[in-house]
Amino acid sequence: MTENIQLLFEDSQIAVCIKPRGVLSQTDSRGGESMITVLEGLTGSKIYPLHRLDREVSGVMVYAKNQNAAAILSRDIAEHRFKKEYLAIIHGTPESSKGKMHDLLFKDSRTGKVYTVKRMRRGVKEALLEYEVLGSCTVENTCYSAVRVLLHTGRTHQIRVQFASRRMPLAGDRKYGGKDHFEDIKLWSHKISFSHPTEKRELVFTYTPENECFEF
Repeated sequence: MTENIQLLFEDSQIAVCIKPRGVLSQTDSRGGESMITVLEGLTGSKIYPLHRLDREVSGVMVYAKNQNAAAILSRDIAEHRFKKEYLAIIHGTPESSKGKMHDLLFKDSRTGKVYTVKRMRRGVKEALLEYEVLGSCTVENTCYSAVRVLLHTGRTHQIRVQFASRRMPLAGDRKYGGKDHFEDIKLWSHKISFSHPTEKRELVFTYTPENECFEF
């Protein structure tokens, strides 16, 4: 798998890479190969996770190479100084070309699915994102829209659930109602921007998947 990992940037503090589809962003309880083990092999350094991507989602990610960098960047994430943008293809078209989605999300640990709920209770978390429609088209009598998404919170399956709850599931997302011919979920981590943990200069990294259209 290491030959499929694209390393965009590396220094003594961080490693920035493109995570492929089908690869865990963090090692789970079952162990096995993940981006952590792959990057440790590539860099020869201990790797510390900072944020997650679903196994089915590809795109740009950053990992820390020491505990100090991990602590600084984790604090920046918690204090919303770490920006994450995504690209997605959804069913249908939002009423507004730009907007926000604010929901309460609950994850069912038995099924692994996330649901929108009406009131705050134990296990429920707020979820907020902004979106912009890049374009729309019709394929086999089905309307699709390409959207850019800015996450303000990083909840499990957040983008997938928030659009699906408004009857605009992501293309290829069988788990949340994407009934179409696509084999993969059409969601990518497109852009991350953050301050370098020690040098404090602003870093920006982008990724646009090949053979996908975002200007219909």
